[in-house]
Amino acid sequence: MDESNTLEPSLPADVQLKTTLTQRPRLSPFWNHLERCRSPSDVLDLTCMYSLTNRQVSNCLTQMWFSLKKMSNEQRRYELQLMFEHLEFDKFLQRAMKSVQHMRNDDITYALQSLVKLGVPQRSRVVQTFLRACQEKLSDFDEKNLSILASCLEQMDGPNVDALKEGMRLVVKVHLPEIKNTTALQTMMRILGKDCSKDLKQELERKALSMSDQFSLPNSQHMIYSMAAMGFYSKPLLHVCSKRITENLHSIPFNRLYQMLQSCKELLYRDSHLLTAISEYVASTLDIWTNKQLVLFLFVFEDLIFCPSALMEAYAGKVIENPDALTLKDLLCVLKVYSSFNYDLQHRRQQFLDSLSNALGSYLPKMSGLQLLKSVYCLCLLNHFPSVLLERLLDIHVLEQLDTAKFPKSRERMFQTVDLCLRLDRPPLPQPLTVPSSVLGNPGPSSPPVNPWLSRSLQSLLAGQTDAELQETVVVENFYVLDGVITKPLPNRSCGTETSSCAEEQSSPAESSQRIAVIYAPNSNFCYGTSQPRGALAVKIRHLQILGYAPVLVTEQDLQSVAGGEKSDVLRRRIFPEHTSETYMKTEDLGS
Repeated sequence: MDESNTLEPSLPADVQLKTTLTQRPRLSPFWNHLERCRSPSDVLDLTCMYSLTNRQVSNCLTQMWFSLKKMSNEQRRYELQLMFEHLEFDKFLQRAMKSVQHMRNDDITYALQSLVKLGVPQRSRVVQTFLRACQEKLSDFDEKNLSILASCLEQMDGPNVDALKEGMRLVVKVHLPEIKNTTALQTMMRILGKDCSKDLKQELERKALSMSDQFSLPNSQHMIYSMAAMGFYSKPLLHVCSKRITENLHSIPFNRLYQMLQSCKELLYRDSHLLTAISEYVASTLDIWTNKQLVLFLFVFEDLIFCPSALMEAYAGKVIENPDALTLKDLLCVLKVYSSFNYDLQHRRQQFLDSLSNALGSYLPKMSGLQLLKSVYCLCLLNHFPSVLLERLLDIHVLEQLDTAKFPKSRERMFQTVDLCLRLDRPPLPQPLTVPSSVLGNPGPSSPPVNPWLSRSLQSLLAGQTDAELQETVVVENFYVLDGVITKPLPNRSCGTETSSCAEEQSSPAESSQRIAVIYAPNSNFCYGTSQPRGALAVKIRHLQILGYAPVLVTEQDLQSVAGGEKSDVLRRRIFPEHTSETYMKTEDLGS
C-alpha cells in the first residue's frame, strides 16, 4: 500500500465492501458474474445483460469501487476515464436514481459511498438524489449506516450536506447508547466536527471512555485525530490514547505518527512522556527514516514547543556526517528548529554549525534574499557568524532585492536582530560589517504595558529599600523592552589593606552598583516543561548580560503555580536571593 494512503482514516465501510458482496444471497448467476468483474467497465458491461433489482444496483456501484482499490494510481486514473466515457454509465446512473427510493438503508449508504469514491461530482444530480434520500431516512439509520454516511460527508459540502450534518447531530445523540463499534464512534465524531455542542461533546467523551478498554492501537491514534477534528480537548481520553501509543511506537508508520503529532498540536496537547518516547524512538531508529521525514518530525516538535533532545542530538550527528545530503529547504528548516530551541550541542556545537554554514554556502547562487536573511538571522540567534553569508546578505544588490520582499515588519525585525548581534556579540570577522540603517526600519519598539501584578509587586518590594531604585518599562538598545530595572549597590566587599583598590571602587559608581533586568516571559518563550529559554528570549538574555545587566525572569508559570500571597515571595527570592539566605540563617539561629 502507498504510504500516503496511511493518512486516510480507516473506515468500516471500506473494510466491509468485500463482505457486503460475499454475503449476498446467490439467487441468480448475476452475483457470480459481478464478483468476477475486475474494473468499473466490466461492471457496466454486466448491467446491460440483466434487469437489475434495487439491491443489485447498489452492489454494482460497490463492486465498481472495490475493483479499483488494488490498482496503482496510474491504472486507476485510466480505468476511471474509461468508466466516465462508457456508453452505459449515464444510463446506469439514471437507473440508480430511480432505485434509490426503494433501496434498503444499507444499500443507500453503500451506494452513496461508492459514488463519492468513484469521483462522481458532488453537485451531480445522482449524488444529490442520494443525499436527499439519506436525509429522508436518517432517523431510521442504525450505527453502521450512520458511520458509512459520516465517512461520505467528511469531504463534502453544500446545502444538502449541511442539512444532513445537522440532522446527524440530533440522531447521534439518540443513538449514542447503542453504539458498540469504536471506529463508528470516531467516524461520527469527525463528521460532527467543531460545530458540535459542548453537551454532545461531553456525551461523546463519556461514551468513548466507557469503550476505552476496547481501544486497539489504530483506535487510539484515530481517537486523537477525531478529537482534533472536533476541536475537543479531553485530558482523560488523551491520556488513555497516549499511553497505548507510547507502548506501541514501533508499530506505527511515519504518516500516522506524524498526523498524530499534528493533531496534538491542534489540540494544544503536550504529554511529556509521549513526546519524549517518540523523540527517543525516532533517534534510536534514525536509519529507517528518510531525511524528509526526520525534518518533518523536527518541524512538528517545534510547533509543539517541545524540544526533542534525543532526536536533536542524533540528527546533528547525521548532519555533521553528511551535510551535503540536505536540500536548501531542509537546511532552512533545521536552522529554524535548532535556533528556536536555542539548542546547545556543547562540544559538537561548532562542528554542527560549520557544517550547516558550509552547506548553505553551496546554495548561495540559488538562494533568494529572504532565504539568506532567514538563514543569517537563525545563525545569529545561535551566536554563529559565517562571514561568507553575512557579506552576501549585506551586499547592495541583495539589500535592494529584499527591499521589495513581503512582510516588511518581519524583515526589519530580523535585520534589527542581526545588527544587534554584530554590535554586541562582536564576532571576529575578516572585515568589519554593519547593517545599513536603511533596512532597519523604525528602530523604536512598541512598548507593551507592564504586567499589572508585576508592577504592583515590584513597587511593593522596593517600598522599604532606600538603596534600591526601580524604573519600569525600560527600553535597551532601542530594541529590548524590560518590564523593570532595579539598580542597587553591590554587597560590601572587605578592603583589608588594599586601600588603593578600595579607592578605585569608590571612584567607579557604575561598577559599584548592580542592574537587575526584570523580564516577564510567557510560557511560549520556553521549551515545554523546562526553564530553557527559546530563540528570541535566549538572545535577549545573552545581550543583556553583555550590557552588564543581571536578567531575572518572571514566568507565566510562576504566577499560575502559586497562590496570591506566595507570588511576592517568589519574586523576592528571584530578585534578592541574598535576603532569602539571610532570613534562612536567622531562622536557623532562632531555632537553635
